[in-house]
Amino acid sequence: MEIIQANTSWVNEAGALFFEYRNFYRQEPDYEGAWQFMSDRINNQDSMIYLALEEGRAIGFVQLYPIFTSVGMKRAWMLNDLFVLEAHRGRGAGKLLVERSRQLAKDTDAKWMMLQTEITNTGAQKLYESLGFQKDNDFLTYYLSI
Repeated sequence: MEIIQANTSWVNEAGALFFEYRNFYRQEPDYEGAWQFMSDRINNQDSMIYLALEEGRAIGFVQLYPIFTSVGMKRAWMLNDLFVLEAHRGRGAGKLLVERSRQLAKDTDAKWMMLQTEITNTGAQKLYESLGFQKDNDFLTYYLSI
């Protein structure tokens, strides 16, 4: 298995994986929108996207957004999306993608990396906790829909 940074030559694969990711989270199917979203992220360099390849085929991805911590006065990263195709789960792709994300944080001298996952996504929670992520019991998350 290989982890690569997505670039413009991998937009179709990134878009297809993102479509499946949105499907996993019960979103309305929109292949064109998923492809365009990932194309924009890659072309505008808004996020860092890594792909897990198995025999040259993209089977998973992780997408991180750069943010900053005012208190820590450093860069931080939001691990916003992690997805592996169902047929390929349990074989280490997710772990490799998170480990590559951790390396990005180290390489950019980030203070921390954070993520969110659904309460019901216990498989992902086990992976994150096995890699050293700790559940935040000090802060609440609020959303304002616009």
